[in-house]
Amino acid sequence: MKRIISFILFLLFSIGIFSQSNDILRLNREDIEAIFLKQNLLLVVEKMNIDIADAEIIQAKVWDNPTLSISDVNLRTTGKQREALREAIPDASDYTQYSVELNQLIITAGKRRKIVAVQQVSKEMTKQQFSETLRGLKAELRKNINEIVYFQKYETVLSGQIDVLARLIAAYEKQVQNGNLSKGELLRLQSSSLEMENELYQLKMELNAQLKTLKSLLNLPPASNIFIVADDGNTNAILPALDDLYSLAMENRPDLKLQKLQTDRFAKTLKLEKAQRVPDIELSASYDRYAGIWKNFFGVGVSVDLPVFNRNQGNIKAATLGLEQSKHLEQQIHNEVFNEIIEAYNNYEQSLKFYRKIAGNELLSELDSMLDVYTRNLLNRNISMLEFIDFMESYQTSKQIFLETQKSVNDNFEELQYAVGTDIK
Repeated sequence: MKRIISFILFLLFSIGIFSQSNDILRLNREDIEAIFLKQNLLLVVEKMNIDIADAEIIQAKVWDNPTLSISDVNLRTTGKQREALREAIPDASDYTQYSVELNQLIITAGKRRKIVAVQQVSKEMTKQQFSETLRGLKAELRKNINEIVYFQKYETVLSGQIDVLARLIAAYEKQVQNGNLSKGELLRLQSSSLEMENELYQLKMELNAQLKTLKSLLNLPPASNIFIVADDGNTNAILPALDDLYSLAMENRPDLKLQKLQTDRFAKTLKLEKAQRVPDIELSASYDRYAGIWKNFFGVGVSVDLPVFNRNQGNIKAATLGLEQSKHLEQQIHNEVFNEIIEAYNNYEQSLKFYRKIAGNELLSELDSMLDVYTRNLLNRNISMLEFIDFMESYQTSKQIFLETQKSVNDNFEELQYAVGTDIK
């Protein structure tokens, strides 16, 4: 799968998405998400945390190292000491004394296995944290795309109106020079054009901010020129029933899975803390030369803590309370998930209903042709300047409301997908 994505990205960057005329990076939604999944640096960092969790599991399985100690080495001996040694051990030829001891800690009560079990749950939690990061970034990315598409479309509307006004202004300037029109009407057109150019300027500033965010999410060079090939998004999505959305959320919400894993982690931690009541054993083997009555002494030993005062009572109680606390939090997240789904579902349903009402209005589809009609009628003096300006404002408002409603539908759909925790097919 990774090879397929890499090949697709190579084709996109090498032959498909750069316009030869103006070097604009033309991307659709699928292109953007493919680049995002491969190049987003936050996702790369979160994936590394999974590898770190694997390393911690490996470390938890490793036995403690044995301890080797050498002590009681005499650096020099006196004549009396050598004479005393010969009396005790007649065949002594070397007068160096030393002792060697080897110790090995033995973990009891299956503690190592229980520690590994805790680390394995921690790894699964890391995976869900990655999924949660992906869920949040994907929602941010898709809303960012919706914003850019809206600005691009609205920019086209404003640019079209400015072009119409520019042609009218050029025609009126000639009429004013010829004395056929008063300068007041020309100033009214110029004022309307200036207002729209100012709005277009503000819009481009907001578009630049959204493009900056997009390039950061995709890890693209800052100088990249991006144009999103627009579509209607999710304005025709068919939603499952609410009960099905609940089921999807239970299966896919990373934060819900994360809290369940937290509960499991506390349960395994409690088992570990109870096992800590059983003391570990330390085995030892020693060799002592000339320290006692034997020339070479070999011995073995064992040491163990006596659980008289400390039976790990505090840690066991803390783990027990943590388990109960985690169960309550799990139920709280369940409630929040269901409430989020209902809110997002209702918002999407209402925005979709309003969008379809607007999209089904014949007036909206006739606006562009009416703009041409009103422009010609103004030039032919069949309508007044006031009527034309009123129409231009109505035209702009209607287009803006339609585009905002379309963006709202797509944003609300992404909120619903975010609430469910997975893409709704």
